[in-house]
Amino acid sequence: MILYGIHPVEEALLAGRRKIIKIYVSSRKSSRILKIVDRAESSRIPVEYLSADKLCSLAGTGSHQGVGAQIEGFPFSDPGRIMATDGSGLVLVLDGLMDPHNVGALIRTALCVGVTGIILPKDRSVSITSAVSMASAGALEHIRLARVTNISGTLMQLKSAGFWVAGLVPLADQSIFETDLSGPLALVVGSEEKGIRPLVKKKCDFLLSIPQQGKVDSLNVSVAGAVALYEIFRQRQAMTAKTGHR
Repeated sequence: MILYGIHPVEEALLAGRRKIIKIYVSSRKSSRILKIVDRAESSRIPVEYLSADKLCSLAGTGSHQGVGAQIEGFPFSDPGRIMATDGSGLVLVLDGLMDPHNVGALIRTALCVGVTGIILPKDRSVSITSAVSMASAGALEHIRLARVTNISGTLMQLKSAGFWVAGLVPLADQSIFETDLSGPLALVVGSEEKGIRPLVKKKCDFLLSIPQQGKVDSLNVSVAGAVALYEIFRQRQAMTAKTGHR
């Protein structure tokens, strides 16, 4: 596959999780691209200079920012590794999201708040593409991500591993700001159009909402997920400060 954009290519080089076959460069004006070239050459990765139009053709987009990389596919994690917890695990479950920009934005937030890993279904879900990496600003290269056949079954496994499972829905009576979210938790975020599927919702231990006012019905899914993740992060930071333990 072709990864494109300064952040994704830079982070793929830094993370070192995927084999990079070749770097493509169409602009030498950016100091960050020059750093990418230097890092690639020091790692003995071939660098090819080509026109912006040619890079557009390879990347399938004009949003390549002057750099691309021929790279192996994303290294998915085993769900069991994500479920392993020391008593404070935080797992993000994406139930059928289809927009790469939403998934990328949630990956970026998840990395910032210390999410243990992300789980999404193999079917009826966005593929992990270069567009997702671009939307995540390269955060994709540093996070554990697993694909599973059955989300409902995976939620039951998470419960058996000691996690509480919370579903984020617009009209739940229970507010994220009034719920203790400091323990091992799996947060389920539903699709852009239909939200969490009914069968998956039934497997949740409880449902949470974000209080709102005004005339707009609901937040964008990546914004709602970010608000919830940062409330969980805030509570955990407060708990750490209070007890002196992580």
